[in-house]
Amino acid sequence: MLENIQISGIAAEGKAIAKVDDKVLFVPFAAPGDVADIQVTRSRRKFMEGRVVRFHRLSGEREEPFCSHFGTCGGCKWQHIPYKTQLSFKQQQVSDSLQRIGGIDLQGVEVLQIAASERTRFYRNKLEFTFSNSRWFTSEEILSGEKLHDKEALGFHIPGLFDKVLDIEKCWLQDDPSNEIRLAVKNFALREGLEFFDLKKNYGFLRNLIVRNTPSGQVMVVLVFGSRCDDGIGKLISFIEKTFPDLHSLSYIINEKQNSNISDLEFVVCKGKEYIEEKMEDLVFRVGPKSFYQTNSRQAGELYSIARDFAGLQGHECVYDLYTGAGTIACFIAGDAARVVGIEYVEEAVDNARLNAEINGIDNVSFIAGDMSEVFDDILMDKMGYPHVIITDPPRAGMHPKVISRLLASGADRIVYISCNPATQARDIERLGSRYKVSSTRAVDMFPHTHHVENVVLLEAIL
Repeated sequence: MLENIQISGIAAEGKAIAKVDDKVLFVPFAAPGDVADIQVTRSRRKFMEGRVVRFHRLSGEREEPFCSHFGTCGGCKWQHIPYKTQLSFKQQQVSDSLQRIGGIDLQGVEVLQIAASERTRFYRNKLEFTFSNSRWFTSEEILSGEKLHDKEALGFHIPGLFDKVLDIEKCWLQDDPSNEIRLAVKNFALREGLEFFDLKKNYGFLRNLIVRNTPSGQVMVVLVFGSRCDDGIGKLISFIEKTFPDLHSLSYIINEKQNSNISDLEFVVCKGKEYIEEKMEDLVFRVGPKSFYQTNSRQAGELYSIARDFAGLQGHECVYDLYTGAGTIACFIAGDAARVVGIEYVEEAVDNARLNAEINGIDNVSFIAGDMSEVFDDILMDKMGYPHVIITDPPRAGMHPKVISRLLASGADRIVYISCNPATQARDIERLGSRYKVSSTRAVDMFPHTHHVENVVLLEAIL
């Protein structure tokens, strides 16, 4: 136990930090200025991790968390920090990564103000809940001394514990009727004696509930069953249809595998269409049960607008959109370019991208499926044209060294690098430094009350 420890700052991964002798101490759910007793949960040579046992003084940089699950749930860990301060921390995180990892002198770079999220609550368009027959009991429940019943849960995984699920009463991440649907489904399942999934044995009937929605009010519900039980499926589907008659789409998937991945499984549409429609400017994107789409719909438009501005298209350019996903960025910029080539590893996503282009009457885009490090090469560029501008939006791990080598050899005048991980983005930018320099950067907050931040960087060829 460490007593009267003063919290001094926020680390890159969102935990608060303090200095104890010659070690750094990482503490979740604390704020700079707090003074607290900390129970050490892990100790290494240069750092420790711990949890707050008792506060002696609360920071002036605090506000009251709005969610009853704060401190236990793995999401929204910055509810106790004012939103303006969150933005400041995120801006600093991006700048620190670019300078310390990328070795970039920001004195000569246009550093634009972080784009705040229009909404800080109910901003997500997709949530996935997990059924469990062995829910997580909170400290308060255990210390109450009462006999604990109601072991079934429908909610979120406890961080770091694959087999424990926190039962959620109200989630502040997604607009209604998300909460109503979750609670109604759980209560019906309990009344009917439907089996909740056993995460340790990896067996059970009710496995997952996915709710997707759009700003225009369309709602999709997807049920994932861990085993086939036609009677149980029929009962639950019928209940949802009657209780929520305005659903735009209702479907289910049977996943009897040892993992939760549903990308290779077929879904059955029970009501409505097999998709909902997201709108962005004049474009319409169809989103199915397994489609990828930015989870903050309103802020996605802001992110893509910044990328389009950085690209500086004049209408004659050939643009490559790497890691294109469902082709949202490619379609978004197609009207400002002569030609767009989108490349994506997931073949189903490429099918969605082609469909999105067709729906929107876009005929100057081409989509290619394949491993980026193999497909994006001189043969492809000889065939499709060498790029004037490249937009890249890789996964958190960043870009493969082969991809970076081909970016260097592409001859592109500008590279717009979008990233959800400023650290790997900075690493890749450092590797591109022999040919490209950073001109502009702007962070975008897609996930309020978390430490996660997107960043857009414009790299221009060194003449």
